[in-house]
Amino acid sequence: MSSAEVILVTGANTGLGFEIIRALCSSEKTYDILLAGRSLLKANEAVSSISKEFPSSPSKLWPLQVDIEDDDSIQKAFEEVHSKFSKVDALINNAGVQLDQQLASGKMTMRQMWNQSWNVNTTGTQVMTTIFIPLLLKSSNPRLLFITSGISTLEGTSNMALALNHPLPKGLPKPKFGIPAYRSSKTGMNMMMREWYKTLKEDGVKVWCISPGKLATGLGGSVEANKKMGAKDPADGGKFVCAVVEGHRDADVGKVVSVDGVQAW
Repeated sequence: MSSAEVILVTGANTGLGFEIIRALCSSEKTYDILLAGRSLLKANEAVSSISKEFPSSPSKLWPLQVDIEDDDSIQKAFEEVHSKFSKVDALINNAGVQLDQQLASGKMTMRQMWNQSWNVNTTGTQVMTTIFIPLLLKSSNPRLLFITSGISTLEGTSNMALALNHPLPKGLPKPKFGIPAYRSSKTGMNMMMREWYKTLKEDGVKVWCISPGKLATGLGGSVEANKKMGAKDPADGGKFVCAVVEGHRDADVGKVVSVDGVQAW
């Protein structure tokens, strides 16, 4: 059995998750990296793509099928990882959705959109973490990361430089603006992280929320649309998450960390 650290990244066949895998593969350290996605086919395609890009990487990639909305899928993934590796050194909860636009376009009802936003971003992540904790506790240096958002901060809602914080015009109907379901589900994730920090502190697990900044991924729309709004290269986000995995923010456990420091609650 390999002595390399085992890193599991959910939602890793695209977007920030894909960039996290790329950053880990470009590291001089040796990892067994589990690239997890809802579709095993897409996970395999992502593994192939990154393996070709980094042929000299000391790390090895493994595709893993897991749908964090499906408890049976999570349990099956747990059993597969337990059988192959018997541990997980870092669990990076990256899988998430932004669905507010689905309500605005009439593709989802309000209840469907709000329930689904929390089901994936918060509840699904909670269940995924709970099931995988036994493997994390078998690590000599366990790390638990949750990918949150820069707009999840309660204090930050008073920042009027951000359009999302602007008051809406008086009267009804209100214009369909903002991403309140996504935003609040990530705020919920921040509290969930604090609960895990409290729960696992005496077990030696280092826990964070990671606020990578606005990235030009397909989350909530197209890559080009996000670029026009000033989104950064998602590769920068991947490198930042890799840096946290490799110990560069160990002084800030239990907090929401960004490249600029510690994000206000």
